[in-house]
Amino acid sequence: MKKVIKFTSWVGLRNLERPEPSYITDKSELPKLHRAACSGYDETLRKLLSRKKNAVDSRDKNGRTPLHLACISGCPGVVALLIQFNCDLNARDKERTTALIRAVQSLNRRCAGILLEHGANPNLEDGGQNTALHYAILEESVSIATQLLRHHANIEAINKSNLTPFLLAVKENKKEMVRFLIENGANVHAVDNVQRSALILAVFHDSPDIVKLLLQEGVSPYSQDSRGWSAEQYAYSNGFEQ
Repeated sequence: MKKVIKFTSWVGLRNLERPEPSYITDKSELPKLHRAACSGYDETLRKLLSRKKNAVDSRDKNGRTPLHLACISGCPGVVALLIQFNCDLNARDKERTTALIRAVQSLNRRCAGILLEHGANPNLEDGGQNTALHYAILEESVSIATQLLRHHANIEAINKSNLTPFLLAVKENKKEMVRFLIENGANVHAVDNVQRSALILAVFHDSPDIVKLLLQEGVSPYSQDSRGWSAEQYAYSNGFEQ
């Protein structure tokens, strides 16, 4: 198979963001509660909250609660403690990101599981309208994606590019996640914001194994995007060999 030529008009699909190393700044700059939360200091945190219970959802300069920092730092004990003090499970930081999304981005499965078991909403979107399931797919975590679906995550949620988790998996060439989502009932006929089907995305991103899988699932090679092109036409123009 020849390499696909990437059309310049296709450039610009928003990449999902991973938490930057700077998300947790110098701990000395954090408020005491936040510093204890991201360091895993359960007892220190308990003492602080016992003295000032209404501080459980206090914000640092970036709009982060102690729960955000506990989740990205992988501190399930702290997450459980904050829940005991009735923290807001669905609080958003300045990037409109929930603690659950931060846990998923950081592959902290235990933190994500505790949040879900206590009622965190898996369908809240961040600033790019990406849900926790989008990030689980991006990070190729079948276990976290399974957790999310068990707690009623919307398998057809769309982000700003109209990408469902399934379309995202195809675009990012995550074959295992594509198969996982198909097995869990994802709509294989979904299209993005310019009417590109999963098959068109797979052809464009040079994913022959996914192309084969989609054809087996009955995705039409003839459906057209907003330019009037089909997957078959893109494949032919870019030198795909049958």
